[in-house]
Amino acid sequence: MLLCTMEPRFCETDALGHINNTVVPMWFETGRTPVFEIFNPGQHLNTWNVILRKIDVDFVAQIYYGHPVEIRTRVGHVGSSSFVCEHEAWQRGSLVATGSAVMIYFDFEQQRKQEITAALRAELEKLR
Repeated sequence: MLLCTMEPRFCETDALGHINNTVVPMWFETGRTPVFEIFNPGQHLNTWNVILRKIDVDFVAQIYYGHPVEIRTRVGHVGSSSFVCEHEAWQRGSLVATGSAVMIYFDFEQQRKQEITAALRAELEKLR
């Protein structure tokens, strides 16, 4: 499992005084950064090779400014050309959001998905 801590910013709050729902998907993307590194060491945009197919977020509880949020990321299902990242957000010892992202291993020159290699699959399996 991958862990990262987000410090909610004041600008991420909304009129109701909690973290806006548009922020959590960005935090989950930050949690996927080490996964991107597996596919593209150095994360150079000219060699980028993963794309987002689908995301979902379930808001379990309100998230507040002034308290860090721990993002927990793990790899779920790994298919032939896609994989799923599963996310949890925790604040003050409570689960506040869950979500997932379906990622596609993609060849931008050919404009099509590509087969996940055995070496990449082995690295993803370490995050299950």
